[in-house]
Amino acid sequence: MKSISILGAGSWGTAIATVAAERGLEVFLWSRNSNHLEEIENLKENKRYLPGVSIPNTIKLTDDLKTASKSDILACVIPSTGIRHFAEDISSIGLRKDSVILSCTKGIERSTGLRMTEIIEDNLPNNIAAVLSGPNHAEEVGKKLATAAVIGCKNTKIAKEIQSIFSLPWFRTYTSDDVAGIELGGAVKNIYAICAGISDGLGLGDNAKSALVTRGLAEMIRLGTALGGKSETFQGLSGVGDLIVTCYSAYSRNNKVGRLIGEGKSINEIMSSMNMVAEGVPNTISFYESTKKHQVNTPIIDQAYEMIENGKRPDKALQDLLSRDLRPETDY
Repeated sequence: MKSISILGAGSWGTAIATVAAERGLEVFLWSRNSNHLEEIENLKENKRYLPGVSIPNTIKLTDDLKTASKSDILACVIPSTGIRHFAEDISSIGLRKDSVILSCTKGIERSTGLRMTEIIEDNLPNNIAAVLSGPNHAEEVGKKLATAAVIGCKNTKIAKEIQSIFSLPWFRTYTSDDVAGIELGGAVKNIYAICAGISDGLGLGDNAKSALVTRGLAEMIRLGTALGGKSETFQGLSGVGDLIVTCYSAYSRNNKVGRLIGEGKSINEIMSSMNMVAEGVPNTISFYESTKKHQVNTPIIDQAYEMIENGKRPDKALQDLLSRDLRPETDY
């Protein structure tokens, strides 16, 4: 594999492009917004979404999806709500059968409950789909700070090829064949990050947040295994690793959303003030609907849904969580 197209020029897409460029690949960074690309070209920096990180001259910018679709790897780094439409667009172009589609998006589809690679496979059945996930803030990757991630693919050979690309002295990757577990952990942890932010906004302290993260992990494993993931995957980088970094980091958009909810702001007010997507908001609704369909007990997700979708007060949600029927800790 000698070329990669990063489809999506947000913060994470830009960071991934810099990693691939350092490995010596031919790198394309695609966006529909030609004005944004022109700005990146002139500044050699993605000032809108990843300020302070230099864009190497070797990265080729394009708004032509047909040109971008010719690479060996197509890394999809767009919001989860747009993945199906985007996969349909790529399919209509006529993709090479040996091109690998690498999902770097965290979420599930609301109407179907499908994961990102499942949507990709629906529209591109002749292409191998893989996933890249883990505790990876774009801001730190862009600064070349030590980072680890996991590559998920059912094809071991392809997984190892992608692993070799995303392996640098400061960026280490592992492989796994549990694509479902990787995607589910990476998506659902954003809901718990929102709740962790709400805890901060309410001023609840370290005890409350620690309890939330721990019980969130138990809930993640319960839900994730019910939806097809392996329990051990949720104890790895894409599960507990991503959960920790997102719940505690100032870089986390989902954590910021939660903190503002805890401080009393409405979800509409918060979302209209942000210039980047907080995947936990649409995925709270998607996962809530999925938990009801599969009859999985997820009290934290239930309360997150009530706050985001129905405007429930955070203090009332906290009270309802803490006053539930008593049970053993390990009763999954």
